[in-house]
Amino acid sequence: MNTPIPIAVQLYTLRNETAADFAGTLRKVADLGFDAVEFAGFGDMTALEVKRLLDELGLKAASSHVPLDELKNNLPQVIEDQKTIGSQYVVCPYIENRSEADYVQLIEDLKKIGDECRQHGLTLCYHNHDFELEPLPDGRKPLDAILEETDENQVQAEFDIYWLQKAGDQPSAWIDRYQGRTPLIHLKDMTLDEEQYFAELGTGGVDLDTVFVLGEKAGVKYWIVEQDESRRTPLESLEISMNYLKEKFPQLNK
Repeated sequence: MNTPIPIAVQLYTLRNETAADFAGTLRKVADLGFDAVEFAGFGDMTALEVKRLLDELGLKAASSHVPLDELKNNLPQVIEDQKTIGSQYVVCPYIENRSEADYVQLIEDLKKIGDECRQHGLTLCYHNHDFELEPLPDGRKPLDAILEETDENQVQAEFDIYWLQKAGDQPSAWIDRYQGRTPLIHLKDMTLDEEQYFAELGTGGVDLDTVFVLGEKAGVKYWIVEQDESRRTPLESLEISMNYLKEKFPQLNK
């Protein structure tokens, strides 16, 4: 199977490495063959310095995870920084408060943030964990509620396939249901043991082949490799995952 979809890495995977050497870590990411980066902060660099580094290394800015509080309270600066680094997608990565009322407020916040992002040519995405699949009192899953109660021009999805499977759902079913609304996919695998630990791509039990087929059909713009925790060093894990992707997609071999 061939795909033109570029491969990015979520830098949360390399949070300790970037804390020690941000520029050097991005250089290693480029050396592994990644096309792009999804940011989780810029370390001690400015957005302009990050852009210069990306250009030097031949990397693109796929997207950025930005905490909800920052999206609510500092959105103009967030938008300016995203424009500077060349990132089209801004991602709400995590929420702390998860009552029914909290989700109602979250949806209103996402609508406002998404509208503002759209006015500046950016797209807001929502990244899930497993808790957004725990049913609300009305029986709906919060992730469905978020996507059903916002316009597709306000909020898109960044489905994390590990967390969807961890919650007992099939990731491919979510991708298929929200075709055209999931420009970003977090590629992860899950160990086959009872721990259901984070695994390098191709070494676990997630049906990645179906994800690839449906993701391409659904209009995915970036595959984003993330491994929250690793039993190896994060760079070793990323190399294993990237080698798996290069076997799947030979045109990635540069």
